[in-house]
Order: sequence, then structure tokens, then C-alpha cells
Amino acid sequence: MFQIFQPDLFLPHLIVILIIIGIILPIHEFAHAYAAYKLGDPTAKYEGRMTLNPIAHLDLFGTILLLIAGIGWGKPVPVNPFNLKHRYGETIVSLAGPLSNLLLALILAVISALLPESLRTFGVFNLNTLLLTIIRFSVLLGVFNLIPIPPLDGSKILFDLLPPSYENFKRNLESYGPIILLLFFLTQLNGGIFFGLIDSITLLFYGLADALHGIIY
Repeated sequence: MFQIFQPDLFLPHLIVILIIIGIILPIHEFAHAYAAYKLGDPTAKYEGRMTLNPIAHLDLFGTILLLIAGIGWGKPVPVNPFNLKHRYGETIVSLAGPLSNLLLALILAVISALLPESLRTFGVFNLNTLLLTIIRFSVLLGVFNLIPIPPLDGSKILFDLLPPSYENFKRNLESYGPIILLLFFLTQLNGGIFFGLIDSITLLFYGLADALHGIIY
């Protein structure tokens, strides 16, 4: 199972959901919007999506599912690829979201390392537990979105890199993508390779935080 913290050390479910909605998703979507804007497409900015305000990025159904089942999504950022002033503009814009989540995890690992030992003690609610929780789910969102299955960011990267001769493949994958993604997710819940990868990447950030903390203190 995908489980880095012990169950009794997890933050309450509602707090975790609020962290995802209030911090992780907005940063992810803002990064998409900002990258598109810098590459010449102001569509997201004009629609009020180039912001860290979580309300602007909430999808009603995705938010309800997140609250109920712990699985959900934000509102996709609108991008007009014809405005992008780069051959691989869609790839850059699509990468911006996941990379922003991994950058957030890195920054929070450094902050965790700077905390005194009293704030890094497990077993009770403390600032370090909050930081590690954000790192964990930020890594999950970032890496999950790199999977090349529609409607995830990874599929947009794949489609941008494929030659025009793969149009039929793209259309078929777009049609069946959500079903494939659901089946993939269900097969990975109990000891799947994907969530093992998430665990490994997350533990790298935890290890970095501990190593830096040892050097500093």
C-alpha cells in the first residue's frame, strides 16, 4: 500500500484535503498558467487562472470527490497552443505543473531541515508533520500527472512529441484515456509499482531534509 506515514501519525483527513485544495493544486495550476503566459498565451490570465487563489482552480465535481473519496482534480487551465511561441510550447506548459510540485517538495524539505529538533518530533501534530505531509502529496500530484494517459499532463507532453502520423493513436488514446487511467489506478492501489515509485521519491526528499538537518545542527 502507498503509506509513508504510519496511520496514527497522519494528519486528520480534512486537513490533508485542505492542504491539497489550498496549496498543492493552486501551485500546480498557477504554474501551467504562468508558463503559458510567458510563452505568449494570455488565455489563462484573462480568465483569472494565473493566480494562487484556490477558488479559481476548483472543479466542483473534482472537489466533491476529493472530499468524499480522497481522489479528485482541479479545473484544467485553458491554453491556446496556437499562441505559444515555442515549437514545444505545449510540452513546456504541461511540464510546468508537475515540476512546480516537485520544486515545492524540495523547498519544504529545506525548510524542514532548518527546523529545530523540537519541531521535528513525530507522534504529535507539529510543523514538521505538516511539511512532510505537503511534500508527500505534492510528490504524488506531480509524478501522477506525468503519466502519459489523457487527461493527465503527461499525455499532452506525449502528444506534442509524437509526429503527425500518430493522429489516430492520439484520438484513440483520448477516447479511452479516462478508462485506462481508472484501471491503472485501481491496479496500483495494493502494492503497485507506481505507488512504490512515489514512496521512493518521497523518501528521497525526507532523506534530504534529515541529512541537511544533521549538517546544520
